[in-house]
Amino acid sequence: MKKELKNFEVKICVPFFDLDPMQIVWHGNYLNYFEIARAALFEHYGVDLYSYYEREKIIFPIIRTSTKHIFPLRHRDGIICKATLVDVNIKIIVDFEIRLAADGKVCARGRTEQVAVQMPQIETLFSIPAEIREALGF
Repeated sequence: MKKELKNFEVKICVPFFDLDPMQIVWHGNYLNYFEIARAALFEHYGVDLYSYYEREKIIFPIIRTSTKHIFPLRHRDGIICKATLVDVNIKIIVDFEIRLAADGKVCARGRTEQVAVQMPQIETLFSIPAEIREALGF
């Protein structure tokens, strides 16, 4: 039986300041939309990585990102950014999909990968702590 992946969606209205000189969303701002969705996903499942850092001194830096741009976003586009947990064992892997709210047209897809790092030694851990895995259903 295939495991049901946890996901969460956020609605965003593209602000003017996210545009480039061609009047479309500058490519780097897609990562901002991913971050909004990822943070909302974690919050929805009761995971606060900042509080976890304060308590355990473990940070979760992003080590890899990818974005496939399919259709350009423009000023005032209403979009839905969906974050889906793919894996939370060795790395936290989250897939993203951005689509227009009006018609569901897919505009971008992406992925981020995060690892656990013990501070202050800056030592990469080769598994996500059990407390985080369990809260996220892994």
